[in-house]
Amino acid sequence: MIIEPRIHLFELIKCLSRAMDLISPAVVDHHERVAYIAFSIGAALGLSMDEQNDLIMAGSLHDSGALSLEERLDALEFETKNPHRHAELGYMLLRGFEPLSTAALLVQHHHVPWNNGRGAEFRGNEVLRGSHILHLADRVAVLVNNQQEVLGQGDIICGRIKEQSGKMFMPQLVDVFNSLARREYFWLDVASHSISSVLQGMASLKTVKLDMEGFLGLSNLFRQIIDFRSRFTANHSAGVAACAVALADFAGFSERECRMMRIAGHLHDLGKLAVPVEILEKEARLTTEEIRVIKSHTFHTYRILEHISALDIINAWGSFHHERIDGAGYPFHHEGRDLSLGSRIMAVADVFTAITEDRPYRKGMSKDKATAVLRQMADDMALDSSIVSLLFHNFDEINSFRETAQKASVKEYHRFLQQAS
Repeated sequence: MIIEPRIHLFELIKCLSRAMDLISPAVVDHHERVAYIAFSIGAALGLSMDEQNDLIMAGSLHDSGALSLEERLDALEFETKNPHRHAELGYMLLRGFEPLSTAALLVQHHHVPWNNGRGAEFRGNEVLRGSHILHLADRVAVLVNNQQEVLGQGDIICGRIKEQSGKMFMPQLVDVFNSLARREYFWLDVASHSISSVLQGMASLKTVKLDMEGFLGLSNLFRQIIDFRSRFTANHSAGVAACAVALADFAGFSERECRMMRIAGHLHDLGKLAVPVEILEKEARLTTEEIRVIKSHTFHTYRILEHISALDIINAWGSFHHERIDGAGYPFHHEGRDLSLGSRIMAVADVFTAITEDRPYRKGMSKDKATAVLRQMADDMALDSSIVSLLFHNFDEINSFRETAQKASVKEYHRFLQQAS
């Protein structure tokens, strides 16, 4: 009997939150600060524990639809230029994973101003009180200056918020915030580098038992947040996952292991959330510094996922896809003896997908050219020669799986953008 892993929902949320906040030092801990403030306001209002927990989840992921660095930095301005687009995109991303469906509704309207009560609706839809709490929490968080001692900022921040009572913010919520703001611990928690631990102690998020289908649903959310940031990467993880699953199947993996491999394919580039879109979409030669930023992505993937022990195997399969058999890969320089079969499969799947997929600025390689590149990499001990041979023997079938998966992902990406426009 297979015992499915049990994962604390907050750990999943923390993974996503941390990944999104890697994009710039300016936004480090922003999601968790908003979650803490929103939770605190909800608790002071006497909301149910379920409502408080929804606020934590929504706060931790509220800017998930801000796909570029420019959008993330704009969201840090007290009065943002076009806030509703990223709120709607965030809603569309999060709603597909059932445990986040309520939080998604809060995210959807988290920039709607109160506007003397007219903000109770937006574009014909009810705006939940949780969205207004999230809005206030978000704006308080952006007013905190990380470079200054926080207790001296409280009165100034309260003044800015009070000016907007009835305009941007629901007056009842402003009153609750002002009551919290009189307590030193509130500001010290907000500015704490250990805010993640503080949140975890406050939250009572349930331990969610996920079967493999549940894991797939979660990993698909990760995949979308990773890949949909750029038209250059919109279908990459889908292709890698399809290739990796096919190779694993041909290598004799069980059905359950193949599903684990698909999850690893979805997650393998999670650390690319730390890479600005401007680098991902740059067609000119990358600078040395930009190459270093790119090379950090597998490190970030590994560190983000390592906090969930149930994902240990999946993490190793996904995060080591730039390691080499001869130990000259990155970032850990593992040698062949340190790399599991799953990690070796993922490395081949990633290279194969990268060289055969179409990008907006170039066509994918032909079969002959792709096999030549892979053969050379195997000869150079960059890739496992036995996995490369397995790919060659089943090239057309594996390539067909890749093409089918990537075409479906492209349609999904365009539908995603159209619905949010």
